[in-house]
Amino acid sequence: MSYLEAIIFGIVQGITEFLPISSTAHIIIVEHLFGYEFPGLTYEIYLHIASAFAVMIYFYRDLLDIIKHSYSYLKKREEKNRVHFLFALYIIVATVITGGLGVILKNLVLDIMKTPAFIAGALSVTAIFLIFIERFHNYGKRKEEEMTFLDSVIVGLGQTLAVLPGISRSGSTLVAALWSGLERETAVRYSFILVIPVILGSSVLVLEDLNSSFWLDIGSGPLIVSFMSSFIFSLIGIIWLIDILMKSRLLYVAIYCFVAAVLVFNYI
Repeated sequence: MSYLEAIIFGIVQGITEFLPISSTAHIIIVEHLFGYEFPGLTYEIYLHIASAFAVMIYFYRDLLDIIKHSYSYLKKREEKNRVHFLFALYIIVATVITGGLGVILKNLVLDIMKTPAFIAGALSVTAIFLIFIERFHNYGKRKEEEMTFLDSVIVGLGQTLAVLPGISRSGSTLVAALWSGLERETAVRYSFILVIPVILGSSVLVLEDLNSSFWLDIGSGPLIVSFMSSFIFSLIGIIWLIDILMKSRLLYVAIYCFVAAVLVFNYI
């Protein structure tokens, strides 16, 4: 892999990880365009780890608050810290659902999940749900302190679908959170923070594949460059999605998904 290709892979992963257009699908599309065929999902998950670090940096204050107040609630049972403790539980619940069902679903579709036809269909489904949540469903008003376990179950089920290339993780979790009645700010925060345990958990599954042959096959230099590129553009993607959502411009993202689906189906 050349350094230019490594930069492009990183840019694509970073921008598409948080925009609701499926980063895995776009990485696979770039693989097809460049003539690469990485076995399994090792390289994709490697780039996803950079995106998880970007979320940790961007939301570090929120993460520290959740950890600090959750610990304080467990220790002192102070009512003022209960919201943070429950929020942490909601993250765990959604992650467990995604992890358990995701492994099953991944094993069922692994043989077809990287085909252009499958990706095109999944991108179209993502577009339809984005249009639904933008045009036909009112945004919710419930804040973090009004969240319930049912919200975490709904979002966890939505996030499970993102194991399929073309089904956006950020899109599925945002649609699920907004559909369940959460306000935009809470839905965005919950969706972004959820990416951390999901990505770190999935990275454990490919640790044995991140061996010397992986680094030799792709190249240590390009791997480092693609990781840094993914990290930088993931931060840009976070800021971009928040702006799009707050300005109610998901319809434009849906149009892009439809166009991308047509191009993938007809030309890749």
